[in-house]
Amino acid sequence: MKRIFSYLLPFLVWAVAIPAAAQDKENMFNPVTTSVTSMAIAPDARAGGMGDIGAATEADVNSQYWNPAKYPFCVSRAGVALSYTPWLRKLVSDINLAHMAAYYRIGDYNAISASLRYFSLGEVSLWDNDAGSAIEGMTIKPYELSVDAAYSRMLSDYFSMAVGMRFIYSDITYDYTAESTAGKAFAADIALYYNNYFMLGNRECQWALGLNISNIGSKISYGGDDNSEFIPTNLRLGLNFTIPFDEYNRLSIAADANKLLVPTYPKKEADESDNDYTDRVQREYYDVSPIAGIFKSFHDAPNGFKEELEEIQWSVGAEYSYNDRFFVRVGYHDEAANKGNRKYITAGAGFKMSVFSIDAAYVFSTAQSNPLDQTMRFTLAFDIDGIKDLFGRRRR
Repeated sequence: MKRIFSYLLPFLVWAVAIPAAAQDKENMFNPVTTSVTSMAIAPDARAGGMGDIGAATEADVNSQYWNPAKYPFCVSRAGVALSYTPWLRKLVSDINLAHMAAYYRIGDYNAISASLRYFSLGEVSLWDNDAGSAIEGMTIKPYELSVDAAYSRMLSDYFSMAVGMRFIYSDITYDYTAESTAGKAFAADIALYYNNYFMLGNRECQWALGLNISNIGSKISYGGDDNSEFIPTNLRLGLNFTIPFDEYNRLSIAADANKLLVPTYPKKEADESDNDYTDRVQREYYDVSPIAGIFKSFHDAPNGFKEELEEIQWSVGAEYSYNDRFFVRVGYHDEAANKGNRKYITAGAGFKMSVFSIDAAYVFSTAQSNPLDQTMRFTLAFDIDGIKDLFGRRRR
């Protein structure tokens, strides 16, 4: 199968790099791998500033990625947002993610939404393995993109559901022949959101629970052989509490648990021959259907239940709001060392006017030699109701 994985080291470092550790621990490193790994990158700065959290946080224009069932709870009638993330800046300068999201509430109970994401891997020089050097003048510009749409409906004053459809396109081939093609896949999302209130002393507080199962769909193939690969089917469960201190000050505290619903790639056993191992990989991984892979992902870790728990990524975060205009955020994301070791603290801030809002987030790695360190995210969002109000005031 002709692909440029060997030339995309900076990108693969983020997805499956072995963390700096003693040599005797390398055999324990067993991440869950998928194709189109860029789909797992958090696109917006608000969630990025809270440790990559969004399943149950308050609804905003970027809920499409985190939980589209939140849209009917948006205060504004419609909105659109643009986000930009320079990726792996410690390693390269031309990898980035661009993301656009929009929604529109229909009446009081329904909403439609859509998003477009484009992940560019920059310019990559083709490599001559025999010569051990790049081929002069031979470069490509691989990329991955997705476009999706969702419909959400409020079923009660406190509960909503959403369904979404997504098209995924991954052009990371370097040899455009009949044996090597760009990968395509279709996927669906199912999301739930529950939002209610409780009293804390004399304050009315809010709590919410969110669930999003995303990228339930076909496998993706790049040609060259008969084996297709799993896309990042994902389960995200979140909890959020919002506590107002007074009329102007508010604090939200949230947590997310995240698990890839993809089988773990089998590891070779000590007494297993190469042929037996190849046959087992084919049988236990490549021949598994996407739906069967979802169920298999809960019980196939080589080291049993302990390793299954290690496949869950955890995030906690908080957001302080003053007068719903100024925002300060902080968060922490944790992933087991044997599953990728993405451990980092995030910080962010935001400013909101009646028409637009600006958010930024920054990553501080707590793991040694983490290429995610110093990652920045930026989001610019527009409130359609605010634009209407602004023009209405001007006309008067």
